[in-house]
Formats: sequence, C-alpha cells, structure tokens
Amino acid sequence: MNNLLLVFTGGGLGSILRYSIGEFVKANFKFIFPIATLCSNFISCIILSIFIIIFNEKIISTSNLKVFFLIGFCGGLSTFSTFSFETIELIKAGNFTIAIFNILISLTACLATIYFLTKHL
Repeated sequence: MNNLLLVFTGGGLGSILRYSIGEFVKANFKFIFPIATLCSNFISCIILSIFIIIFNEKIISTSNLKVFFLIGFCGGLSTFSTFSFETIELIKAGNFTIAIFNILISLTACLATIYFLTKHL
C-alpha cells in the first residue's frame, strides 16, 4: 500500500507540473507545434536521468524515493498519450511536416537526454 501512495502522490505532483507547463505555454506562446508536451517530456527525461544517476551511485538508495520520483513524478510529468494524440491531430489537420518534426524532435531529444546524462554509468 505504501508504494501505491508514493506513486499516487508523485504522479499527482508531476501531473500538476505538466498542467502548469501547458497553461504557461498557452498563455505566452501561440504555436501549432505542441511545445508544452515536448517541454514536459523533456523535463521529465532530465529529472529521470538525474535520479537514475543518484540512485545508481548510491547517493540516495531509498526505494521509496525511487518509486516516488521514477514511477510517480516522472510518470505524471511525461505524457506519451498526449504526444501521440497531438501528433495525430496535426496529421488530421494536414500539418504533416509539423507532425513529423514533432515525432523526430521529441524522440531524439528525450532519448538523447537520457542517453547522454546517464552515459557515465
């Protein structure tokens, strides 16, 4: 039960941050490109990488924090379903170039971030 509460709490906080990023982007930028989702996913990959390094180097080794941050917080902050939905909506609207760019930049940025930040392990 303790792990469920940790995932619930971390996921809720990550989701609040994701929502806040979306609201900030909507209020300040007018793009067709889904920048808020890219930012949320990219930030989540940075946080995930930092905590993977921290846990692997035994700087912090509490399994509760692993569950809270890696599964809960980063899971709530990142969003593959929204990324997928927004990409399909771009395709439906005829914005093929933006949709392809979204796929390429999202996958490249997120995978490269985790790879390069955790490379030394």
